[in-house]
Amino acid sequence: MEDVLRPIYQERASQKNTLGILIIEKKKPISPVTDNFDVILLIIVRGATQPWYVKHYEFENKNAAMHIVDEDQLTNWVDTSSFRRAVEWVIEGRVVFDRNEYVTSLKENLRNFPQEKRDLKKAIEFAKLIRTYGECKDLYETEQYMDAFSKMIHSLHYLARLSVIEKGFHPEVTVWNQVKRIEPEVYKLHQELSKSNETLDKRVQLMLLATEFAINSRTINCAKHLIEVMGSKEEPWAYGELMVHPDIQPYALDLGALLDYLVDKEIIEAVQIETKGKNLYHRTYRLRRND
Repeated sequence: MEDVLRPIYQERASQKNTLGILIIEKKKPISPVTDNFDVILLIIVRGATQPWYVKHYEFENKNAAMHIVDEDQLTNWVDTSSFRRAVEWVIEGRVVFDRNEYVTSLKENLRNFPQEKRDLKKAIEFAKLIRTYGECKDLYETEQYMDAFSKMIHSLHYLARLSVIEKGFHPEVTVWNQVKRIEPEVYKLHQELSKSNETLDKRVQLMLLATEFAINSRTINCAKHLIEVMGSKEEPWAYGELMVHPDIQPYALDLGALLDYLVDKEIIEAVQIETKGKNLYHRTYRLRRND
């Protein structure tokens, strides 16, 4: 297989902006990691005019996908988990070209999972967990149990990914296999929700209680990223100001739910700022003061 692809990646390796090339082969009949392609050819470049370019090939009754990815795009995927397969491609991929040990360094960085990267990923997953948990609770209270069940599945998925990150690992596409190995208590929640003999509404009710406990016990640790951003200045933050902050962008869509939760837990406080309108105030946010 590699013999057929060699001319393609050798041509790319000769280009000065190519940093590394990896090959990821399909290992089982159904392979989400490779999008069911027999082989993925990942080419990492610098200064590309197009952040991500994909081309498909067929050969000898097999198929392949070539992904040419700018290093900035790859970094974004890794930091935000917005394209989880990319992390597995880098970690599991076989290196066939490595300029100045770029890929070797990248693999090592992923394995080490630096704390600042971990804090960002925890904030992303925690914000999603807060939002879906709130939606699930609302659906349950209005007796829409099937939709509540669906939302609870999503909530447990975010909790699972969060628990993997807390242990110092990157979540895989098949995250529940990871959770079963390294965080059996969270895996047990999923089993109870999906396989319990209780009625649907009772299962959701029990998981709401368990998830609320899991959220509360993780609040300070998982909100650390947002807390540090907000602590970078003394003045209160307008919501719009926080939403466009570069460090908050990866979870900006879930920021409202996260802020509301932290206000409720008295970690952040809402501060009223007068406007020109009578009895109308801007609602701003700052870390709660202990004095």
